Amino acid sequence: MQTDFTRIYIDGKWLNGNSEKSIINVNPFNGEELFTIQSANKEDLDSAYKAAQLAQEEWAKELPQNKRAILENAHVVMQENKELIIEWLIKEAGSTFMKASAEFGASINILKEATTYPFRMEGKILPSQTLGKENRVYRNPLGVIGIISPWNFPFHLAIRSIAPAIATGNAVVIKPATDTPVTGGLLFASIFEAAGLPKGLLNVIVGRGSEIGDEIVTHKTPRLISFTGSTDVGRHIGELAGKGLKKTALELGGNNVFIVMDDANIQQAVESALFGKFYHQGQICMSINRIFVHKKVYDEFAELFIKMAKNLKYGNPADKDTNVGPLINRDQVERILSDLKTSVEQGAKIRLGGTAEGNLLAPTVLTNVTNTMSIAENEIFGPVAILIPFESEEEVIEMANVYPFGLSGAVHSSNIERGTAIAHKIHTGMIHVNDQSVNDEAHMPFGGEKDSGLGRFNGEWVLEEFTTLKWLSVQHTRRDYGPFINQLK
Repeated sequence: MQTDFTRIYIDGKWLNGNSEKSIINVNPFNGEELFTIQSANKEDLDSAYKAAQLAQEEWAKELPQNKRAILENAHVVMQENKELIIEWLIKEAGSTFMKASAEFGASINILKEATTYPFRMEGKILPSQTLGKENRVYRNPLGVIGIISPWNFPFHLAIRSIAPAIATGNAVVIKPATDTPVTGGLLFASIFEAAGLPKGLLNVIVGRGSEIGDEIVTHKTPRLISFTGSTDVGRHIGELAGKGLKKTALELGGNNVFIVMDDANIQQAVESALFGKFYHQGQICMSINRIFVHKKVYDEFAELFIKMAKNLKYGNPADKDTNVGPLINRDQVERILSDLKTSVEQGAKIRLGGTAEGNLLAPTVLTNVTNTMSIAENEIFGPVAILIPFESEEEVIEMANVYPFGLSGAVHSSNIERGTAIAHKIHTGMIHVNDQSVNDEAHMPFGGEKDSGLGRFNGEWVLEEFTTLKWLSVQHTRRDYGPFINQLK
């Protein structure tokens, strides 16, 4: 398997980008330069799309068992290189060992699910309103899919588009985030090359958004753009894709709620909230953003939550017992520190943390927070927990739904039916009772409502996203066109 990731990958070849600019890949924990790669430009992007389009025409005709065999080979390659993949997730994405290991496992599950897709490209035979006609519906690949992968869960969130796309007969062009070019893109070029994927079906373009960010969407070739990232960027991609009448699969920002009712098991709720908030430094679209706690149990919850949060180990992500590692870059740290400062000025109290060293932000807990403070209004995307009190179900449901996001969430109550009833009233694509918000299973629909995105990933739902339907009818007997033709005889 190729381990030199200093070049881009087009049509089965490892090449230098043609841009005059380069991208420096940096370890977010210690600032170490991992390597420098020459950026791709519009010329490279065009070459990648042309290669993908040509290769896809043949791949669409390939037998399903042969498509499946490539994915099974990729599974073997990934297992053989598990340590290498985890190492790159730690040093490039700032993942803790625990998070990197879990991300690898989740990616394996996505790949396993995708191996079933070649034999699930089923059609239908339907009745007709016309005598002698047979209606057939065929499921076909879209063609070429453009994938823009993020930096937070780069390996998992890239493969959840790559594997289903290839399995359903499509080709892909991947633009990984510039913070994670290896784990979000180039690793897959190496994996699928070793797995025997025909050249041209997977291409990886490492380039700056300022040079090729719009063009990966507006290029005439792709029929769908798969993007995971911020709502602002997603909205821009949606606008560009809409002008070209392209499909989009968008998983965007969240402002996820965690609701603790007055009858909740406090120990269980605290443990759930700690994981859902601080896992991968809170840099997950599904991370808890607002923790709503009933006034009757607010103090009890807050004290136990702070007590346990003090024991979170933060520091070097390579240490196997580290809970919280670095943020991806200093810009993220400065943004969060600014939000903290504003919220304190608005009346919030920092009960734990609130300090940063380099890209390492200490686990932080705020109380005296209201739902209108900036720290509650904005997606935090960092290791900062905010505790907001409420008095009634009606109040917390209203507060939960006030912002235009709806990705994930959680409700804790000892009464399962009560918790479920509240969960039904939260406008979100996913929600979990007596658990936390960070859940993803390869066979379950993953996606959000409102400003949190369009479409669904995983299982049968991504199969729908990455394919198209064709109606083909067969007239078995001579059709009578009535007076339109009769009067001409």
